[in-house]
Order: sequence, then C-alpha cells, then structure tokens
Amino acid sequence: MYRPLVIAVLASLASVAAASTAAADAAHPSFAVTHRLKLGGAGGWDYLSFDAQRRHLFVTRGDRVLVLDVDHDKQVGLVPDTDGVHGVAIAQSLHRGFTSNGKADSVTVFDLDTLKTLATIKGTGDKPDAVLYDDASHHLFTFNGKSNNASVIDPAKNTIIATIPLPGKPEFAAADGSGHVYVNIEDKSELMDIDSSTNRVLHAWPLAPCESPSGLAFDVAHARLFSVCDNRLMTVLDSHDGHRVATVPIGDGPDAVAFDPADGLIYSSNGESGTLTVVHEEDPDHYKVVANVPTKESARTLALDPLKHHVYLSSAQLSDKKDERGRPIPVAGSFTLLTVGRP
Repeated sequence: MYRPLVIAVLASLASVAAASTAAADAAHPSFAVTHRLKLGGAGGWDYLSFDAQRRHLFVTRGDRVLVLDVDHDKQVGLVPDTDGVHGVAIAQSLHRGFTSNGKADSVTVFDLDTLKTLATIKGTGDKPDAVLYDDASHHLFTFNGKSNNASVIDPAKNTIIATIPLPGKPEFAAADGSGHVYVNIEDKSELMDIDSSTNRVLHAWPLAPCESPSGLAFDVAHARLFSVCDNRLMTVLDSHDGHRVATVPIGDGPDAVAFDPADGLIYSSNGESGTLTVVHEEDPDHYKVVANVPTKESARTLALDPLKHHVYLSSAQLSDKKDERGRPIPVAGSFTLLTVGRP
C-alpha cells in the first residue's frame, strides 16, 4: 500500500528538482561567442570603451583608435595620432572623448559626435595608461604607469592642474560619481581611494590574496569594487571601508572586468586561458561563478554594452614567435573583435 505513495513522492521531488534546475538555467542563461568581426590591421591593443549613447565602441590600436558602430557591425571613424594609446574616457556632459597616449605622454581630446580631434594635452606623467572622467569633480584623470602618479586635468581648459603621487604602478580606475576615484596598484596589490575634490589619497586598501590586480569595476548601488588579479582570483571590496567581502575564482591572465547592474553579472576577460568568467552577484556579500565561456587566447580586454548586454573583446591569433618581453606575437592581419552574448 505504501509503494504507490513512495513513487508519487519521488515523482513529485523529481518534478520540483527539474523545476528548480529550469529556474536556475533561466536565471543564468548560457553564454557564447555569437559574432566575430575581423578588423585586421597592424598594432597592439589595450582598453575597449563603449559610448552607450551613440552606440560606438572605441578600440585602441597602438597609434589610433577605431570607432565601431556596433548595431551596424562596421567601422565608422578613426581617432588618429594617439601614439601608444591605452584607453579612452568618455564625458557625456561635455560631448568629449579623451585618449591616454602612453608613448607621447599626452591626451588627445576629440568630439564624440564628429570624432574630430579638438586638442592635444601634453605633459602628463610618464606612460599614461588608464584614463577616467569623474562626473563629480568634472576632472579628467590619467594614471601614469611609469611615473607612479596620476595627472589631474581640467577639461574645460585642457590644462593639467595637479599631480597625485601613488605608491606603485597604477592600473584600471573607477569612480563612484560622488567624489571618490579608485585605482588598482598592480605591483603593491593595493587599491587606492582618492578624493577627487582635493586630489588626495584617502586610503590604501590591501587586495590580498589578490596578486597583480589589473581590471577594476564597480557596483555603485551596493558599494562593491571588483579587482581581477593575475593569480586567477577576483577580490571584492567594500568601497566604504575597504574590507574584503569575497574572493572569487576566475581564469588566467585577466586584464579587464565589467559589471552589468541590470542582471547583477560581473565579467572577467582572461587572456591566457582564453575564457570569459561570468560571476553572479547573489547578494552584495555572496558571488557565484555561473559560466566560463570559451573565447580566444589573447582576449584579455573587454567592454560591456549595457543595453543589449553584450560583451566585446579584442583578440588575435597568436604565433609561436615572441617579442622582446617574451610575449607571443600576433599573426599579421588576424585582429578580431569578439561578441559574447546569449544565443
């Protein structure tokens, strides 16, 4: 008499488990490389930046910046004469873009609508790398990798107004929109909190067990900073007091990270393992890896499209030859933009 009851209970449990699995799959759908746009051309690459208002993706290429219309899948412009360009900062309120030119120790200012160069600001610190526009102070910051400092620029006058000493080599930066600018210090495994109104460092927070932090992203609503590190870890800090909230496993060789507040997902581009780690923010104190998407070895930098929730990654086919730093040399003409989405 009990057997039918047991079978019914087991069937019910199986149904509940299947429903739970389906719900989890719906909450965290699959990801894959959905498109490849071959761009070719010579030169290295670094940061990608996305202008969500104009639907333009800025792709740095050594001495120039390619401007792509992502909705029409084509290049629509070029920002030239950006020697050693690393990154592009966007100031929507000014209708201006700014490039950090690492070999020229300068910033190129261009119009976001016409893409025409408006000015060149010379005399930053040595090898400007990350570049960031802060809406709270209306100042532009370049983080200078060789001189271990940050240059503060008044974009209304295109002049350098301050220099902020830093304890080591700065990498990616982020701002909270309320007067705090944050930057990873790669060789110290620290994160600096800068007051953008006084241009002073307020705090230096340890990122251990993170080693060699590079990419930095920010969940403003929950005051969470995400630093991706060379030892296959992402460290999550509280931006109020710098305490470590969580440590999350990622892939090898990350150089960028992005946070999508619409679905609570964090993306880490891992160039050496050729993967994109997708992490879900279960709540502000708990994080779960939901996917490791195969991309391409060399796809180490990324940008997020917050409207379509696509992730764009720069990549190239790597040859067996090495450069003077021991890094693989890309195959000529193989530079390609990857799009990761949800098929």
